[in-house]
Amino acid sequence: MSLSAQLRPARSRGAFTLLELLVVIGLIAILTGLVLGAGRRASDAGKASRARAELTALAAALDAYRLAHGDYPRTDEPARLLQALIGKRGPDHQVITSRAFVEVARLQTADARDPFTDDSAVLLDPWGRPYRYAYKSQAPWTNSAPVLHSAGPDGTDTTSLTAGGFPDRSASGNADNLYADQP
Repeated sequence: MSLSAQLRPARSRGAFTLLELLVVIGLIAILTGLVLGAGRRASDAGKASRARAELTALAAALDAYRLAHGDYPRTDEPARLLQALIGKRGPDHQVITSRAFVEVARLQTADARDPFTDDSAVLLDPWGRPYRYAYKSQAPWTNSAPVLHSAGPDGTDTTSLTAGGFPDRSASGNADNLYADQP
């Protein structure tokens, strides 16, 4: 037996080569990325569904408010909207004592504030941003209903209304906004 053959380590077939380990690690990384991406899309879809359900509930509460008080709350301030929906403000912001039109416990408020004791509490969408509301906040207002929406997953919103108080759904910042009057 030659000296060079004795110095070479014997190759064991039970071990993995570095190349095989790198291939396996690469495959695991790719699969992890796919699973996390699918999970994120599912989470965003769930948040969008929740926002639509909350917008539907808020729109129904606003309709009940209008029937009880003769008009919708005239404001574009999220805190004033919540105060109206819990029966503490009339359509023209006057302090009143009325029944609540929305079940606040089912909705999220900023910093978990209690709207019955904190007049600055606002309702948040599933992405943690205030729901947007406007009614008779500009002249002329010909829209028969208020504009109620979420800024959606990207959080951008032009907040611009077209003539008459209608939402500008064609604006680029409003592409993923969710509106109460939209299924």
